Amino acid sequence: MRSGAKTAVIGGVFLVFAGGVGYGAYNVYNGMSGGGTDAQTKSATSEVKTGPLSAAEIDQASKDFLTKWAEGGDAAAVAQLTNDPTGATPVIGAYRTEAHVTDAVITPGPAVGAKVPFTVKAKVELDGASKPWTYTSELTVVRGLSTGRPLVSWAPSVIHPKLTKTTRLETAEASVPPIKAVDRNGVELTKEKYPSLGSLLDQLRERYGKEAGGSAGVELMLKSDADPDATTGSDSTSADESLLTLSKGKEGTLKTTLDAAVQAAAETSVKKYSEASVAAVKPSTGEILAVANNRKDGFNAAMLGKQAPGSTMKIVTAAMLLEKDLIGADRTAECPKNAIYMGRTFKNLDDFSIDGQPFSQSFARSCNTAFIKLIDDVGDDGALPKEAAEVFGIGLDNWKTGVASFDGSIPSSSGGEAAAQYIGQGTVQMNVLNMASVTATAKNGTFKQPVIVAPSLDDREIATAARSLPSGVAQQLRSMMRLTATSGTGAKAMAGLGGDKGAKTGSAEVDGQETSNSWFTGYHNDIAAAAVVEAGGHGGDAAGPVVAAVLAAG
Repeated sequence: MRSGAKTAVIGGVFLVFAGGVGYGAYNVYNGMSGGGTDAQTKSATSEVKTGPLSAAEIDQASKDFLTKWAEGGDAAAVAQLTNDPTGATPVIGAYRTEAHVTDAVITPGPAVGAKVPFTVKAKVELDGASKPWTYTSELTVVRGLSTGRPLVSWAPSVIHPKLTKTTRLETAEASVPPIKAVDRNGVELTKEKYPSLGSLLDQLRERYGKEAGGSAGVELMLKSDADPDATTGSDSTSADESLLTLSKGKEGTLKTTLDAAVQAAAETSVKKYSEASVAAVKPSTGEILAVANNRKDGFNAAMLGKQAPGSTMKIVTAAMLLEKDLIGADRTAECPKNAIYMGRTFKNLDDFSIDGQPFSQSFARSCNTAFIKLIDDVGDDGALPKEAAEVFGIGLDNWKTGVASFDGSIPSSSGGEAAAQYIGQGTVQMNVLNMASVTATAKNGTFKQPVIVAPSLDDREIATAARSLPSGVAQQLRSMMRLTATSGTGAKAMAGLGGDKGAKTGSAEVDGQETSNSWFTGYHNDIAAAAVVEAGGHGGDAAGPVVAAVLAAG
């Protein structure tokens, strides 16, 4: 026992305290008593305390809540020690009745301000199957508004860090069998080896577990009660997550389009930057080869993100201008330092200009003004959204990749806002899967909707574009992307790749963000990839190396 520690025996359980909450362990369901109800506290004093909480109040409120929770009896009584008894009661009750948690020991750590972390070591058991379960969470103590009492600030995450208002813990026979997901060559894909695939593997199991031919076991699941229709995009993200397997079912094997080598390169490359995402597809088929994210929030931004893609959007804009015969890769184009359209001024990076050079140089050096100067000649604010939908399959809102995805959006705009869309700013919303697909279409000439499992698995109807790029337009577009990759803004990043290659860089300005987001997209033979690094600056500096590493692996 540590020097200076005090001991106490409460309800037959031996506890150790050393100056307050942080060193004791509370046994769940052991009959220990906790703090009084709000009414009891109010009757004990006529004064309502105000002001900051003292360390003693934080310690006592934490100890009361954890001890009362440890009893495992009346959930309503435990909930009275929070600032939202109505919301807390069913969640606390379900911990035992639906999650079937037993024999848990709660060990609090030292308080940090009003926050108290704690560790739960428990057992989950159902129908003779049981497994130990350990996790950490934390609570925050606040002062009650009407009573002045120190109370636990209620959120479902107090009970388990992954719990939200739209999720719940449930131990039961799994609704779908487990799967062994494999890549296109039969290599197994696991969350441990490929962390970015965690949520995707959960979705694949939920959607295709039965088709994969396995049988279900008993599991503790984080169940989602979210409305699938509330999710933007053609597929829902509300997949259940397995937290603990009590008894294994029989795995079914599910083949995906992913490539383990490309996925490994994607996982490694995004880890070099904070808030980075990358996706890779096969232009000839639309098959998704890799999806990876390195984000604090765990969000699958690679497939569900909605951000301005900056100058990578110029691939679509250039295709439109080529189709309208307003430019030619080898025809001279204006690229002044700045251009004004509908009262809005557009500039080039570092105010550069290009005189007497073909449009291919404006594309390769990412000249904004060369695109803006042609808007009046287009004479149609809806031309860009139309090109994106009819040729590149963007904004159709009907992609069915096999998991949740967002199709990209280029809404109808006018004036300066429409001009901003030409260079990938304003109301344009994309993710890296969208931009990898745009690049794949430029490489292949025809849009192939990205998929992560074969459509034949569930007979789903995938999206198609109304028409292909005219062959002459596709050739010029690829020649400009090749120039970008060999002597333009993408040359440094793509230098290590030989063979047929092309690229486009982008820097997307974000309101309230000092440094622009770094975008890069490119192709190498029959693989196309795109990446974004938030606040990464110029596209070739941060996102470029991510894409190059993924392309090299393919």
